[in-house]
Amino acid sequence: MRIGILGFAAGAACLQMQASLPAFPTLALLAAILVSSCLIYLARHGKPALRGALALLLGAVLGFCWAASVAQVALTPQLAAADEGRDLTVVGTIDSLPYRFGQGVRFNFAVEAVHGGAATVPPRLALSWYAGFREQIVEVGDVQPGERWQLTVRLQRPHGNANPHGFDYEVWLLEQGLRATGYVRPDQGAARKNRRVDSFVPGIGNVIERSRTLLRARILRSLAGKEYAGVIVALVVGDQRAIEQSDWKVFNRTGISHLVSISGLHITMVAGLFALLASSMWRRSFFTGMQLPLILPAQKVAALAGAVAALLYVALAGFGVPAQRTLYMLSVVAAALWLGRITSVSHVLCSALGMVVLLDPWAVLWPGFWLSFGAVAMILYATVGRTLARRDPERGRLQRLREALQLGAHTQYVVTLGLVPLTMLLFAQVSLVSPLANAVAIPLIGLVVTPLSLAGSLMPAPLMDLLLGIAHALLQALAAVLQWLSDQPFAVWSAPAPPLWIFCWALFGTVWMLAPRGWPQRWLGAASWVPLLTLLPSHPGDGEMWVTAFDVGQGMALLIETGGHRLLYDMGPFYAPGSDGANRVILPYLKARGIDALDGVIVSHSDADHSGGALSILDNVRVGWLASSMWPDHPVVRAAPQHRRCAAGQGWEWDGVRFDMLHPLAASYDDLSLKPNARGCTLRISAGHKTILLAADIEAAQEAQLLDRARGALRADVLLAPHHGSGTSSTPAFLAAVHPQLALFQVGYRNRYHHPKPEVYERYGQMGIRRLRTDESGALTLRFGAQLEVEEYRPGHARYWYGR
Repeated sequence: MRIGILGFAAGAACLQMQASLPAFPTLALLAAILVSSCLIYLARHGKPALRGALALLLGAVLGFCWAASVAQVALTPQLAAADEGRDLTVVGTIDSLPYRFGQGVRFNFAVEAVHGGAATVPPRLALSWYAGFREQIVEVGDVQPGERWQLTVRLQRPHGNANPHGFDYEVWLLEQGLRATGYVRPDQGAARKNRRVDSFVPGIGNVIERSRTLLRARILRSLAGKEYAGVIVALVVGDQRAIEQSDWKVFNRTGISHLVSISGLHITMVAGLFALLASSMWRRSFFTGMQLPLILPAQKVAALAGAVAALLYVALAGFGVPAQRTLYMLSVVAAALWLGRITSVSHVLCSALGMVVLLDPWAVLWPGFWLSFGAVAMILYATVGRTLARRDPERGRLQRLREALQLGAHTQYVVTLGLVPLTMLLFAQVSLVSPLANAVAIPLIGLVVTPLSLAGSLMPAPLMDLLLGIAHALLQALAAVLQWLSDQPFAVWSAPAPPLWIFCWALFGTVWMLAPRGWPQRWLGAASWVPLLTLLPSHPGDGEMWVTAFDVGQGMALLIETGGHRLLYDMGPFYAPGSDGANRVILPYLKARGIDALDGVIVSHSDADHSGGALSILDNVRVGWLASSMWPDHPVVRAAPQHRRCAAGQGWEWDGVRFDMLHPLAASYDDLSLKPNARGCTLRISAGHKTILLAADIEAAQEAQLLDRARGALRADVLLAPHHGSGTSSTPAFLAAVHPQLALFQVGYRNRYHHPKPEVYERYGQMGIRRLRTDESGALTLRFGAQLEVEEYRPGHARYWYGR
């Protein structure tokens, strides 16, 4: 069974790598293979190795077919392209924990009916309700889970930024069952007035979400203004959205981010506490003298109480993968105890694995899945059957305490070493201070802070404030220690994400290193980490250049790499407080590539779609210098280690690649009437016989100026379309002078400016210029060498959920 479950998970993972879902005949063929394999397997002919191989094949085929069927059902609800951007009036319920941010609120909406139109709307939507709409003040409704509302919305089909090493928003929406996103429109008369219809609609999901909302509200009221109130909320109801990015940075660098949520450790602790309480009370028959253990053994009552407590706590957590894994493992153990069956830990772990993948085939795509099961698998491999054998049944209390501490230290040692290859593969870094940080954080958060937070959130006001206050004070003290550890220069080891063969070699060495005592030369396993930890970032050869145009939505951000230098041109847009193009797109890419320093960055001008991520870059990456057209009092300029103004005539050479600034003129800074677009830093880069022109947001007037004074310098093979292809730029004369083979349009999907303008986009096509758009192609990678090579992320990394 265990091998079959492993094959089932592998088959589901294989399906998630496919560019398209298999057609019905393919599924029929796979079903035939499944039946044949099943018959062969049940016949139990052949050697054990053959039976194991057939079980693995059987599981893989079944997993593949199951995941394909679930995906097909999930993809069926679809918003028609013609209905994107239309005003639709829908009636339904709020079915998630609302998240309030500076400009409004976000929530999921379960649609019950559509009024005034023939549009087919998917059953679940992800909606935002903004306080401001095109310079109008809009009243945001006080939405609560379980309420029925009538809302006028404007929707679009699922779409997210597509970048190497980036978060795949589209598959996350698919997993959540959200087949359209949109925003609430202002009231448009009585027929289209946003209003609450019912205060509460009964349902299990609504009760759970309303309970989570009430608990969150109680905690935030009690800890109003407290720095780590968001962490307390995460420990009680699993909502991590109120935790600051600066805190996440510390948690990640110290390796304790798994504790800042409802993790498996917390669920096990709560389940054990309730099981112990139920067993104690049952043995005493609740002090009634009824001798209840004679009716039902106390062990079964304890198992049932623990499983129920775990289920309730996991419901509060929103059923995350680590929480699911723990719940299913506890449920298997409880079921085995009730049925009088003896089960091994490997059976328990595999049963939990099978349940997670069965209920959520997309779970295999997320780091939490691999870290959760990987950690438990490593602990079982390195501890089961070894530590128990050394115990003395006559040991005293002090001896039991010493053994418990030894077991805890050994477990932390195993997890720390065992997850190094996986952590480097997923995050391109490993925390060197993690063992020390976890040694302090695990007992403090698991045994003290979490119980206090849970108890405090349920207690009446005076006691609630006391318990939550104590929990917060302990968190503050812990955070001070973690901040100190995070600030140490040796806190984190970073390297590029390894290729598969290096990961497998390091994993093999880790298994060797954690083998039982007596295994020959276990220390040699550490040698397998050498290529993993010393891998260097890739780079182009001398005279060559790589350009990565990121898909950051409606904004600009390009990374230019030469043989030994790197330059970032613009940093993407500002999305929301704590969220911008840098920390959502650029920084994950740089980290995965092992790039921790930039020789220079250019912020073409102050518009938020170009400078929105600049502060995040300066906070997280070593930067040599920053060039911009912004004024000295701008926050980005003040934060720069060294600032220089962009001015025509500037130029430099890196590794045989020539950089020339063509615009703006130095004298333009004296003209205060100019808009920021008019002073956009325009850069021409030449690598060998290939050239790219980065034209920022210059418009027709600036294009004319460039034609007058630098016509000969405009010729380029690649043009970054000025101002995203707006109607005020890309004049025919300018395009004729540049005469590019390829034009790049960095634009957001269905952006409100309608960039690129249809007439401008058509102008490029009529002139024979190849056009690529980041909203259609995803990130674009250009390699300038003897030939110009172009790679589009979406076609090169095609998945079945793209473009649906």
